[in-house]
Amino acid sequence: MLRYTLMRLGVFAGCLVVVWGAVYSGIFPRGFGDSNFLWVLLLSLVLSAPISWVVLRKERERASVRIVDKVDRMKTNLDANRSQEDLADDTARAQGGAAASN
Repeated sequence: MLRYTLMRLGVFAGCLVVVWGAVYSGIFPRGFGDSNFLWVLLLSLVLSAPISWVVLRKERERASVRIVDKVDRMKTNLDANRSQEDLADDTARAQGGAAASN
C-alpha cells in the first residue's frame, strides 16, 4: 500500500509541476488575487485523479489482493483462537460439573 501511495503522490507532483508551468506560462488562466496557489493545487488534484485511476490500476489491484489476503489470515487466526477458547471453556465446565457432582 505504501508503494501505491508513493506512486499516487508522484503522479500528483508531476501534475502539480505541469499545471504550475502551464499557469505561469499563460496556457491556463491564473487564479484571482492571492488564490493562485490554491487554484494550481485544485487543478492538479482534478487532473491527477483520473490519471492515477488509469495508470495505477494494476498496482491498486495488487495492493487490494494483499489486503484481502491479510484480512483472510486475520479472520482464520481469530477463528482458531475462538475455537481454542471454546474448547478450554468446555473443558473447565466439564471439570467443574464433575467436581460439583462429587
